[in-house]
Amino acid sequence: MRPTRMPAMAIFALSLLILGVPPIFADDALKAADKIGVDVLMKSTAMWNGERLPAYAEGQPQLSVVRVTIPEGMALPLHEHPYATAGVLVQGRLEVRTPSGEQAILNAGDGLIELVNLPHAGANIGEGDAVIVVVYAGIEGQPVTRLVTPEVVTASDEPL
Repeated sequence: MRPTRMPAMAIFALSLLILGVPPIFADDALKAADKIGVDVLMKSTAMWNGERLPAYAEGQPQLSVVRVTIPEGMALPLHEHPYATAGVLVQGRLEVRTPSGEQAILNAGDGLIELVNLPHAGANIGEGDAVIVVVYAGIEGQPVTRLVTPEVVTASDEPL
């Protein structure tokens, strides 16, 4: 008879029980290991404008991690996301705005929970490229971004 192998996470959890360490939550699991820093950049049930996130869609989930580079003085066209989307600005300065004038300003290191099904655009308002890493929680075979207006605007254009 072949011996069964215990998964690493099970061994870790068992060792914590044996050592008398109290149970930990999944979000705190990495904090239990020495010398690993964990900083939650964003955790929210609301989008950046304060409205609650909509319920998840039905279908096969598909996650995408995308690096978007916006050159100095440029902006993304007006668009919307049908699914939950979050990002972290890793370089530069970015203004996210809606046609009604709502805005959020991000500096390098800031996180953002994107608007869902609400038109918005992001403009590079800093020097050099603005680079944002975005995580799209989409559905397989469905677009994660829909253009509202196809033209690209510059950061100096009038409000949307």
